[in-house]
Amino acid sequence: MAEHSSSPLESGQLLSQDIPMLSSPPPPPHPANIVNGDGPQQVILVQVNPGEAFTIQRDDGQFQCITGPAQVPMMSPNGSVPQIYVPPGYVQQIIEENGVRRVLVLPQTEFHPGAHSPLHHAPHPPPHTHLQAFIPHIMHPPPHLYSGLAGGTGDLTTQYISQYHPAHPAIYSEQETHPPHGRAAFAHRDERTCKTYERLQKKLKDKQGVGGGGGGLALSKDSPPPSPQKSRGTPPAGAAGELQNGLEGKSTLEQVQPSNTITRLGKSPARGKEAEPGELDEEAKALQERLNSICKPVVTNIQARGASLTWVSPSRTESDDEPKEGEEEPAEPGFTYEVSVSYNGKDGKYKSAYSGVELSATLQDLRPATDYHVRVQATCNCLQGVPSEAVSFTTLSCEPDIPSPPRKLSGTKSSLVLQWKAPCDNGSKIQNYILNWDEGKGTDATFVQCYYGPNKQYRLTKLSTASRYSFRLAAKNDMGVSEFSEVVHIMTSCSVPAPPLSPELVQSGVTWLCIRWHRPAGSPKEDDIGYVLEMEEQGSGYGFQASYDGEELSHTIRNLHRSTTYRFRVVAYNTEGKSNPSAVSEFTTAPDRPSCPCRLTVKGKPHPTSFRLTWDPPKDSGGSDVTKYVAELSEGLSGSSWSQAYSGSALECVCDGLSPGSSYQARVHCISAGGESPLTEALQVQTPPVPPGPCQPPRVMGKPKAREVQIRWAPPLVDGGSAVCSYSLEMFAPQVDEGREVYQGSELDCTVPSLLPGRTYGFRLRAANKAGYGPFSERSEVTTGPGAPEACRPPHITCKSPTCAVVSWEAPVSNGAVVSEYRLEWGAAEGSMQVCYSGAALCHEMRGLLPANNYFCRVQAVNTAGAGPFSELMFCQTPCSVPAMISSVHALRDSEMKIQERTVQRGDEEEEEEEEEEEESAMLYSPSTCLGLRWDAPCDHGSQITSYLIDLGEKQPILTGPVTQYIIQNLQPDTTYRIRIQALNSLGTGPFSHTFKLKTKPLPPLPPRLECTASSHQTLRLKWGDGPAKAQPTDSLQYHLQMEDKNGRFISLYKGPCHTHKVQRLNESTSYAFRIQAFNEAGEGPFSSVYTFTTPRSPPAPLKAPRVERVDESCEVSWETLPPMKGDPVIYCLQCMQGNSDFKQIYKGSSSSFQLPNLSSSMDYRFRVCAIRQCQDAPEIIGSYSSTVILLPARVDGPGPTGSSGSKTAENQKPKRSLTDEQFSFLIIALLAVTSILIAVAIQYFVIE
Repeated sequence: MAEHSSSPLESGQLLSQDIPMLSSPPPPPHPANIVNGDGPQQVILVQVNPGEAFTIQRDDGQFQCITGPAQVPMMSPNGSVPQIYVPPGYVQQIIEENGVRRVLVLPQTEFHPGAHSPLHHAPHPPPHTHLQAFIPHIMHPPPHLYSGLAGGTGDLTTQYISQYHPAHPAIYSEQETHPPHGRAAFAHRDERTCKTYERLQKKLKDKQGVGGGGGGLALSKDSPPPSPQKSRGTPPAGAAGELQNGLEGKSTLEQVQPSNTITRLGKSPARGKEAEPGELDEEAKALQERLNSICKPVVTNIQARGASLTWVSPSRTESDDEPKEGEEEPAEPGFTYEVSVSYNGKDGKYKSAYSGVELSATLQDLRPATDYHVRVQATCNCLQGVPSEAVSFTTLSCEPDIPSPPRKLSGTKSSLVLQWKAPCDNGSKIQNYILNWDEGKGTDATFVQCYYGPNKQYRLTKLSTASRYSFRLAAKNDMGVSEFSEVVHIMTSCSVPAPPLSPELVQSGVTWLCIRWHRPAGSPKEDDIGYVLEMEEQGSGYGFQASYDGEELSHTIRNLHRSTTYRFRVVAYNTEGKSNPSAVSEFTTAPDRPSCPCRLTVKGKPHPTSFRLTWDPPKDSGGSDVTKYVAELSEGLSGSSWSQAYSGSALECVCDGLSPGSSYQARVHCISAGGESPLTEALQVQTPPVPPGPCQPPRVMGKPKAREVQIRWAPPLVDGGSAVCSYSLEMFAPQVDEGREVYQGSELDCTVPSLLPGRTYGFRLRAANKAGYGPFSERSEVTTGPGAPEACRPPHITCKSPTCAVVSWEAPVSNGAVVSEYRLEWGAAEGSMQVCYSGAALCHEMRGLLPANNYFCRVQAVNTAGAGPFSELMFCQTPCSVPAMISSVHALRDSEMKIQERTVQRGDEEEEEEEEEEEESAMLYSPSTCLGLRWDAPCDHGSQITSYLIDLGEKQPILTGPVTQYIIQNLQPDTTYRIRIQALNSLGTGPFSHTFKLKTKPLPPLPPRLECTASSHQTLRLKWGDGPAKAQPTDSLQYHLQMEDKNGRFISLYKGPCHTHKVQRLNESTSYAFRIQAFNEAGEGPFSSVYTFTTPRSPPAPLKAPRVERVDESCEVSWETLPPMKGDPVIYCLQCMQGNSDFKQIYKGSSSSFQLPNLSSSMDYRFRVCAIRQCQDAPEIIGSYSSTVILLPARVDGPGPTGSSGSKTAENQKPKRSLTDEQFSFLIIALLAVTSILIAVAIQYFVIE
């Protein structure tokens, strides 16, 4: 508890809602002043149960409702307990235990101080000057709003505790898992007392389990009813194990579950040996249970920025209280405790605040009026228990924090407006601010209060001009006054400042000027003076423009023009106004460095050892003239080293002393008063090369051959500044003074071909680069060796006959060796010649040649040095001859034996008739009297074939034209002929071909007679020939039936071996034309003459069964009507049968009903009707009769009125309709379909599956 002597406790000083109801408050730090009644003040605890509420009125007049569980501490200034108004049926009882006074509200009828103590409801005491929180008005019903039990189980006797707990199940269940936190007040008790207390707790739990299934004993009838609201206090049992410990994952209490690591715990040293593994496990489990049973800590001495904590070490179980006889009491293990705090709620992150072996700790540096949650965790021998239940408490309110110093909002010469921000109120609203000042007397003066009130700004008037004042600020709330802020010094405004001196130049740049000025003379240091720097560009015409406005005494003006004069002046000002401008100063910006020179190029063509550079002046001189140009030169393209080649004011220079064919880089920059310009981009210059120097004489590589030599050489010693790209080799033939170039290229060797064997040749060499060829080297001599003979001249060919030719040739130059052999190649094509002769003769005869064919030949000579080249090809052609023999003859198929004829185009003189296109009709030759031949044309041997001769044996030979196929006509059917063919040209006849046999086919059959055997209005059944209606598999004779369509063309209806055919889908009373043709293996016979058959008229459709209705002694028969058929009217014929007699016609006409009178009452009647078509030019056509309808005789039931019995008889004796043929057919089809579906399902189910 905290002691406050000046004001009552507010709602912000309440303890947390997590404190149990039955826990007693801890002893205060100063019992003489707070707990006992002897002191000037008295603390009263109003305890609010879970689910109930307690209403108080604060000092500001507002009402606040406090929900339980909570302890509301009240302070009495005079030390006496005020009168508390209780609800009807309850009385007030004051009990003092252990120096703490408690107010109990108990039932009025049954109250015994030493026995049952039910819950009570604390009413409000009457209001007084220092305890305004108690008000008489409370919420109803009173038992449900608030009930305070100012006592705990830790302070009562055993009898009192056991009788009290059954009175309120909600409070007792809270004590079932968590020990009372009033235990912290008895930390001075010995261990035996603690064990006795633990056994008492266990007995309470046992009684709770016996009396109501763990929910506590039933309430007595005299006890107040429990609150209907749910308990929002302590979490359920086991919830502490689900809380997360630590702050930011760094606390040692992060592991909520007990550690699984069990250390080897030895027995007492008196036992003399280690325990078994099973015993170690039991001891570790017992110790773990003891660590998990730690009670929640007790919070005492709650202050605004601190609080004290006490807790009880984990107690032993009941079985470990008394040691057995002969055994020593086991030593108490050493526990380590860790306290963790959370200000983010019970389920928030916890941060470790204390770790040690003590049973108490003090929390420091807390925030005022803040809810905190504290829990403790025990550790022993590497075993860590679960954290205890979290205890919630709220720190007390206190005076506000130190405010920030006030600041100047505005001011004049004689006034200041100050403003400040509100500091943290620390739980109590800031009511007033205290502003002190020194009245402008200086630092040694004392501060005097100039303002006291709730506003956050204040205006001071009647102040001195240009004076300094010191201020400090403090805040005040119900808890007290904060400390004063730091002292701040604020000046009042002064008079208008004097004109400052002219500005001075500090430093100048190309685009900036740094200007400074001085404070006006006579201005006090405390005066806040601002300055306006005005600038005018010379020649701009805009006048002075402000370029700076501020309190600094220097400024750098940027973004100016180079080498430009600017004028400056300064104006000073304060809150009272502006001064006159200062004197004008002129400053000029520095010149800039020039840009690089332009258009750096080479003037003229570079020489092998020098070149001339030229350039233009820079486009931008930087504001000053260029004084010097510097040219630099670098050899190579790397640009690593540069040397100065020129320095002067000219715009060109000569770079000499260079190497031919080398690459150089040149660059130039200029210098002026503004500095050096950037370098130009490097210009690449290539000096031209010179031709290379002379080469060494070429030399022979290897042994010289008869017709070629291989020459090798080395590069020249001097390349002339460019790589050698080509060599030129010249050769001098024997007895020739002028040489010719035999090689030109980049290689260092070459082969010189086409030389003569055994001759001496001279060679010389020169090299070339980009500059051209250098001088020739000295000549070297080379002699070739012997070679093969020269090529022969073209041979001479003489043809003796179409199949024989003689070839002759002359001997060539031998080249120093005698020709020993000649080779003759002969062939029909240039690429397929073969050696046909090899020998020393100079002629050869070729036999077996083809007439009128082209041949090629050539000759080659051979000596000891090798074979010489072939002679030129010689072409010859053998004379023409008679044709060759025909190699193959084939017979034409029947489909190929056609006569191509053109149909005559119809006349187009009449415009109304349509024009028809030409069409070709293919009429086949008869294979019975004709034979078709086709053969391959033989070789004509140089003379075109003019005709062919076909020999048929006994008959006269047939001479044809130059064709390759022919059809022989007028032959005998079914006859075999021996045929052979020979070709003829202008030179004679060729040999006959091989003899082959061909046979004509028998004659095709004649067409049969066509007749109509049956006809209807839509069908015609046709029959032809003699034979069965169905075809036999062995029948070779087949028929082709055709019918003429609307366009006059015959279309195919049937083709097959049958003798009958039914033509369907015809129109009634229409004539159709037919023709037939017979065909077999011999071919298709001719078509028959055209037969015409006509379909009859169609009969009327059958009618449905007529409807019969009995009317007294007569009956009325009605039937459906049919429309006229193609203009022919339709009449109806009604027939009737009496008994077993025959049907007789009773009506014929166009009506659709008929009434039959004088019916016999003892006979049955049968009726049927048919439709009749009355044709105009033909007899009537009678349709099919309908189904028969039976009219049974009338049934007489008994005497009665005639009118009613007659109607009932006619109604009961209606004829039964019989099924028509169509209905009966449909029924049979439906039955078959259902049967097939059932069979398929059965097969699927029993067979397949």
